[in-house]
Amino acid sequence: MNFSSFGFDPRVAAGITAAGYETPTPIQEKAIPVILEGRDLLGLAQTGTGKTAAFALPILQRLLGGDRCKARVLVISPTRELAEQTHKAFEMLGKGAGYRSMSVFGGVSTKSQIKTLKTRLPEILVACPGRLLDLMGQRVVDLRGIEMLVLDEADQMFDMGFLPSIKKIIASLPGAHQTLLFSATLPQEIRSLAKQFQKDPVRIEIGNSKPVETVSHYISSVSQGDKYEALRSVLGGIEEGGQTLIFTRTKHRAKKLALQLTNAGYNSTSLQGNLSQGQREKAMASFRSGRAKIMVATDIAARGIDVTQISHVINFDIPDTPEAYTHRIGRTGRMLRKGLALTFVTPEDKSVLRSIERYLGKPIERMVPVKAAI
Repeated sequence: MNFSSFGFDPRVAAGITAAGYETPTPIQEKAIPVILEGRDLLGLAQTGTGKTAAFALPILQRLLGGDRCKARVLVISPTRELAEQTHKAFEMLGKGAGYRSMSVFGGVSTKSQIKTLKTRLPEILVACPGRLLDLMGQRVVDLRGIEMLVLDEADQMFDMGFLPSIKKIIASLPGAHQTLLFSATLPQEIRSLAKQFQKDPVRIEIGNSKPVETVSHYISSVSQGDKYEALRSVLGGIEEGGQTLIFTRTKHRAKKLALQLTNAGYNSTSLQGNLSQGQREKAMASFRSGRAKIMVATDIAARGIDVTQISHVINFDIPDTPEAYTHRIGRTGRMLRKGLALTFVTPEDKSVLRSIERYLGKPIERMVPVKAAI
């Protein structure tokens, strides 16, 4: 099967060609026809399997022939990085159709966003809930023309306590709209949301929401004080060309570890919540371009980072839950590429490790060779 099977308008097909897409991924193959029919959808798929294009392409097709210069699509995202990435995907895929997209999130000037909204008049809004509600309160954003709503990475939005905000936003939408809900995992809150805000949704589940099979998993047992030297040893064995994403539990540790690595001669950067939006964008641009081979980050990077060159994900600190492990590891092995995941485990981490292994359905291989290149 290829993308021509969906019968996309040439203007949308031009975006597919520009993106270099050839064969639909399983979530794209199953979700696109449902969305084109106008049905509500609950889509569950592993990270890195093409969920953004799975909803962006049929949405662009459905927009054709309708009104311009008014908001008709709303995508709600949990993080700034994911909102910006989704906005860029719509821009690229929708260029041939002439639709305008805009990302709306906090950390930047409200005044400048208001000016852009009034001059750009986007048909597609990709927003984080807090800033969107702020602009709605100022009567700058009008959602009465929304035809399609996407709740992206919905499971994380519940972890971040967004449900009250989402309810307020959805209450402002017209009664007749299509609701698409995408998630990598399916906690009870997601099931409840689907029942509250979707009408007879089609449920599509790909891969049991576990990490993709192209990723190899390892653990290394270390003491807390030996983690840095263990990390240096592993980094020394990674072949030139690959990029590494390292996760820490706290913002302070991410900043400190990135500085240590930089002082040790590594091209590294960090991404954590204490950075300004400009600093976050600079860090992401450096990592995406490959200038920085290493990014040290907190869990804000577990969603919304689609850098296909990431060959290694290293959990410097073990994540708190199996679901968090899934999302972290999902930053590598994207679009069926190979990836390697290494987790440092201290004696205090044993119970969390057991939970992760039960979730994966198998034990994680102990130890990883220093020459851990793919």
